Amino acid sequence: MALNYRPRSHDDPSGQSPLATDDGIDVTSIRAAVTHVMRTSKIPGLSLAVTRHDRLLYAEGFGLADLAADRPATPDTSYLWFSLSKIVTATAVMRLADEGRLDLDAPVREYIAAYPAITPQPRVRQLLNHTAGLANPLPIRWVRPATTDDEPDAFLARVLRKYGKPRHPVGGSARYSNLGYLLAAEVVAAVTGRPFERYVTQAVLAPAGMSATGYQYAPEADMASGYVRGPRLLTTALSALLPPGIAGERYGRYLSLRPFLVTGAGYGGLVGNVVDAARLAALHLGDGAAINGQRLLSTQSAQAMRRIHARGEPFDHGIGWFRRPDHRGSRPEFVEHYGTGAGFWNGIRLYPDLDFAITVMTNTTHAYDIHTLFTDIMRGACP
Repeated sequence: MALNYRPRSHDDPSGQSPLATDDGIDVTSIRAAVTHVMRTSKIPGLSLAVTRHDRLLYAEGFGLADLAADRPATPDTSYLWFSLSKIVTATAVMRLADEGRLDLDAPVREYIAAYPAITPQPRVRQLLNHTAGLANPLPIRWVRPATTDDEPDAFLARVLRKYGKPRHPVGGSARYSNLGYLLAAEVVAAVTGRPFERYVTQAVLAPAGMSATGYQYAPEADMASGYVRGPRLLTTALSALLPPGIAGERYGRYLSLRPFLVTGAGYGGLVGNVVDAARLAALHLGDGAAINGQRLLSTQSAQAMRRIHARGEPFDHGIGWFRRPDHRGSRPEFVEHYGTGAGFWNGIRLYPDLDFAITVMTNTTHAYDIHTLFTDIMRGACP
């Protein structure tokens, strides 16, 4: 379904009719929920999409993608995905498992010779459900200006040397780790004999119709500027922590961030728009069948990804999806994933029993109440 809209101003998010169908979506209710969270959390710009497994229902942009240029956010605005990328990485691994090219229960070292020869050896599945016992170092310097080249081999060697050995019991409770997905990407590259980014683009993004998303900025992309809101002392400290060339100018209480990319594609490297994120959500609502009808995963694998079986803190995990422990037993049941970091705060939530998903992308570092936002949107879209 085509997205037809015209840009709207920061002060008038309803300046045009968003994409909507006859599914009974209460657009007024959704807009009220969005504008409330943007106002209370001081979010510059937000893009939103709602989908079922076979069609996009609604997409709209609110506020500004760029404060200096007064450029509005739209459904086509691209954001850094950060950890939403893990859903795509997990999908790639599960596709290889479906094809019999990869054993989820094989030791990591079977695929990555450089991984330490330790006992017990983490398994591929444990990388994906965060039970490999790995550390989760703050990745604030695992980024680089968009104008600089990546050095993935040297980066991986440094990370393995410092953090490769598990810090917690292997196979124990779930402990969120970016490192697990960095290694999962290396497993994909080893199995396919191709760079991870190339395989994912060809085997996941392209067949799912996610043509506006990739591991580099598209030349024609309508890119959101990332912002950190806070007093000058805080943003000065952040500027010192980030690699040189990323911290930009201040606009009032906002520090802008110049375009940058994540080093470590598998755990957080994607750049793309909310509509493509909705296509990813539709693929998983459709039990592995993309919105365009192409099947990427078996039904069994797609359902296994959503099955929350590894309890832990701060999340209980499936494969590529999680849920907070305080949401155990919630009805309607959902799984979700966030993608957060310097300048951007995003989320995808699936309600499988409702055949309904919400994707939200924002250009703020502030941790707003995304659970309430998701719940209010769900109630407005599924009255």
